[in-house]
Amino acid sequence: MTAQEIVFLLLGVVTVGSAVLVVTTRRLVHAALWLVVSFGALAGSYLVLTAEFVAWAQVLIYVGAVVVLLLFGVMLTEAPIGRSDALDSGNRWAALAIATATAGVLVTVVVRGFKDAYLPPRPGGGTAGVIGSSVFRGWVLPLEVLSLLLLATLVGAIVLSRTDVVREPSDDHDDHDDHGDPADHGDHDGQGRGDA
Repeated sequence: MTAQEIVFLLLGVVTVGSAVLVVTTRRLVHAALWLVVSFGALAGSYLVLTAEFVAWAQVLIYVGAVVVLLLFGVMLTEAPIGRSDALDSGNRWAALAIATATAGVLVTVVVRGFKDAYLPPRPGGGTAGVIGSSVFRGWVLPLEVLSLLLLATLVGAIVLSRTDVVREPSDDHDDHDDHGDPADHGDHDGQGRGDA
């Protein structure tokens, strides 16, 4: 086993371990920080595989944007920062069984599909030039479809997060509040006449 394979395995252990801590911790901020560790170790795995462009995209987009967005969401929504039992749904064993079954299916498919395929890492194989040439020559249409999907998601998020829209109260509710119950008015009138 080469040094490159040892580093790759260690980074894989860190990635999986921190991912498990993300879903098992009861502190929301700690989950976000463990997510940073998981994404960082995954970026290191890409670097070991000589995929420099994917590694830096992982750092810039996921570590630098997604995690920061998650932390801002925690602060803006006033979510509980400390230990919270509300983060535990009580379905831990069902989730563990489903996660184990899914991981088993994925590992089986990958091992059987790529058992004999081995491509030794070569320097420069994952640079921005090589990735860009591959994307914009053979994957232009899927890239544009994905960009439209992300644009629609962004517009939907903006619409859902608007706070300047004031809902008009319904007419039925206003009528009920203004006139009240006729029986109540009768009682008040009777009391008033009795007092007079």
